[in-house]
Amino acid sequence: METTEVIEIAQGSWWARDILISLLLIAGVLLIRRVVVRRVRKSEIKSAELRRRWIITVRNACFFLLIFGLVIIWSSQLRTLALSVLAILVALVLATKELILCLTGSILKVSAGSFSIGDKIEVDGIRGQVIDQTLLATKIIELGPGQLTHQATGKAITLPNSIFLTAPVINETFTDDYALLTFTVPVKVQDNWQEAEKSLLNIANDVCQPFLGNAKKRLRHLAAREGLDAPSIEPRVALSFSDPDQVNLIVRIPAPVQQKNRLQQDILRRYLTERGTGRGNSQKGVSV
Repeated sequence: METTEVIEIAQGSWWARDILISLLLIAGVLLIRRVVVRRVRKSEIKSAELRRRWIITVRNACFFLLIFGLVIIWSSQLRTLALSVLAILVALVLATKELILCLTGSILKVSAGSFSIGDKIEVDGIRGQVIDQTLLATKIIELGPGQLTHQATGKAITLPNSIFLTAPVINETFTDDYALLTFTVPVKVQDNWQEAEKSLLNIANDVCQPFLGNAKKRLRHLAAREGLDAPSIEPRVALSFSDPDQVNLIVRIPAPVQQKNRLQQDILRRYLTERGTGRGNSQKGVSV
């Protein structure tokens, strides 16, 4: 007789034994419950309520005794079943890991209110305007190239929502109408950077003058709504160094959300015109 046949016969005998013991346990518990309940009903307890409580207690005790006995009898089979179910669940989780992460990222995105349709965002170095959202993915129109401009490149990028679990989201349109725009203009130290700073500031003030009052009002309202200190939004130019021979003039202005790229280009073109330089590589040093 082969080993497999011996194992099958042994397993069959175990099943038959467990079923027989279970039937005997059920019959025994039912018999005990019937006998005890009958004795309680025929007892000299005068209170009907107390007698009913005893009957209910006996029934419940017999029920739990039956369940406990069946668990003991079938413990090995239940353990095998539990391990099988656990293995199936683990395999299911591994197979659908990315889907689960995307759903979790979607829940995080919605609960945090990170962005909505039409917002311009940056995630893990990818910038774009949100045009569609689902439970699994977010579609954006890429803005660029890189960090230099705010123009659409014509490319659509689909981001799995799982990316929002590991990468911070930068929302460039946190306000509905106005935002702060920052970009950098590099100047050689020997090229009279003081004059360049003054020129940029004058141009920025002139460009922002038509909407500066409304921008102040809207951003102050947002700060009050969010419980923040109202930022100073007047155009300004700050200094920084990337190397000893170059000064970076960091321009910050308020701008209507939909006109950020146009205003930046206007300022840069007027600055280059006033400085009297038409070099094509001057634009390459500008970063947002």
